[in-house]
Amino acid sequence: MNSEERCGFTMSFLFSIDKAVFIFLNHSLANPVFDVIMPFVTEANHWKIPLFLAWLSLMIFGGKKGRIAGLLAVVIVTMSDQLSSAVIKPWVRRLRPCDPKAIVEGGRFLIGLKESFSFPSSHAANNAAIATLFSVKYRRYTAVFIAIAATVAYSRIYVGVHYPSDVLGGIFVGVLCATCILGIERGVQVFWRKKRESDTKALKEGSTEKA
Repeated sequence: MNSEERCGFTMSFLFSIDKAVFIFLNHSLANPVFDVIMPFVTEANHWKIPLFLAWLSLMIFGGKKGRIAGLLAVVIVTMSDQLSSAVIKPWVRRLRPCDPKAIVEGGRFLIGLKESFSFPSSHAANNAAIATLFSVKYRRYTAVFIAIAATVAYSRIYVGVHYPSDVLGGIFVGVLCATCILGIERGVQVFWRKKRESDTKALKEGSTEKA
């Protein structure tokens, strides 16, 4: 078996695992309660107004910390969404489990069939990015942010529009984007702190010389 055949075998094996886990999470764990909840949770349009109001409240009543978090949220979500949907998806070109051209037998597709690309999940990426950001800014509520992101991520598998690896890939993208932006923010903070210290020291030295 040459390297190309080994690579093909490995990819086929990994996909079979991915598909088996998808069937388990999508079909085997199905229940009437989740059949109602998950389609609602996974629909982004249901959350646009509540999320906008939460963001607006943060910008108005959250103080300096809240306004910084709100502005970073816009940057991070834009970054994670564009990276996942406009860069990686067209490059990987993976078909969804609910795509009519590659539909998974035995799957449950609660919000219909879709033909857009699958890897990575933009929903998972964006929610993981926000969860990472706010877990750093508001550590007391880390468990809440993670629970929300995890619920949305699972809903994408449950309703049949993503494989588990799509969701994991999206989570990785989201965490990576948030970590990069938070790292830049820390770098800027350190720069300005050192600059202020340097300016203060120079001012004090100038005052001493004049005295």
